[in-house]
Amino acid sequence: MAVSATSAARQGLLAVQPLRRKRCAACRRGPLPMLVLEDGVPRCLDCADLGHLVFLPRGDTALTRRAREESGLSVVVVRFNRRKGRYERQGVLVEAAGLARAERRCLADAEARRRRRMRDARRRAEQDARFAEAFAGEIRRLFPGCPAERAREIAAHASVRGSGRVGRSAAGRALSEGAVVSAVVASVRHMDTPYDRLLMSGVPRHEARQRIASAVETVLRAWREAEIESAG
Repeated sequence: MAVSATSAARQGLLAVQPLRRKRCAACRRGPLPMLVLEDGVPRCLDCADLGHLVFLPRGDTALTRRAREESGLSVVVVRFNRRKGRYERQGVLVEAAGLARAERRCLADAEARRRRRMRDARRRAEQDARFAEAFAGEIRRLFPGCPAERAREIAAHASVRGSGRVGRSAAGRALSEGAVVSAVVASVRHMDTPYDRLLMSGVPRHEARQRIASAVETVLRAWREAEIESAG
């Protein structure tokens, strides 16, 4: 984050990470990794009465904000970027106790987010289970001869969240007949015909589908006609 020395000063005290080797004008210690300018001369943090503060590098916005809230004294730390010709914020100096309190607050938030994610995951799992059950029920209605376990397997496969399969399409979520039939046809194609072997042997997909079309229709007809037989 870019910041001018003037704007940084308006936000509070300002410390600088010098580009050149500097010594404290008061105690003559150096080189200084960080300094404060007082009356135009550099002073080390100890001589500026800031030596008790700890440095928090930039990067975690929430932690920085809370550390400043929890500290009675905080200092913006900047360094001059020669290439860009401006000062850039490097972090802040804050009280150690304030930083510890800020870290505890952030950890509490992280735990709350973790619990929320767990609740959301359970809710989605329950929704998915109900949807898969409804999808399987629709399969059984359209294909009463389809074994119940097979209907559940087809529904579970077709409705995996994020899979892009037909069960997750708008039509699938609406349990439209076309989407349900498409899911059943896909399952029969892969599970009850030599379709996959044909693909593995190099047969083009469209040709492979033509070769197994009658086998697919035979299975579908048998599953459909169970309703007619039971009605008769």
